[in-house]
Amino acid sequence: MFPESLIQLTDSLKSLYINTSKKLKGSDRRQFMAEVVKGLGRGGQIIAERELGWNRRTIRKGMQELEHGMSIADSFRLRGRKRAEENLPNLLSDIVPIVDPQSQTDPTFNLLQTIYSPLGS
Repeated sequence: MFPESLIQLTDSLKSLYINTSKKLKGSDRRQFMAEVVKGLGRGGQIIAERELGWNRRTIRKGMQELEHGMSIADSFRLRGRKRAEENLPNLLSDIVPIVDPQSQTDPTFNLLQTIYSPLGS
């Protein structure tokens, strides 16, 4: 589709792009990817996907952000894993008896300065 001779990415340039994208997060990362793709010219998304391992959907989102000058909210908190307290409502009350009892030092305190808490049921 796009001749290899038109656009060549050297190994050092690939490494720079990949390492930079890994250091960035969220909108900054997407916009960086979009700018690189724009610099690659026609077929840049395909080249970036193949040579740099970037997701074309992420690149498109970055292109939209560049075009409109606004970041698109990620909304991670609206999906995925819930807080532990939501799945285990008694978690705090179960942890307190383990942590709260009087701790005691090792009888050989002179040798080891370890503190023990009794774990009885």
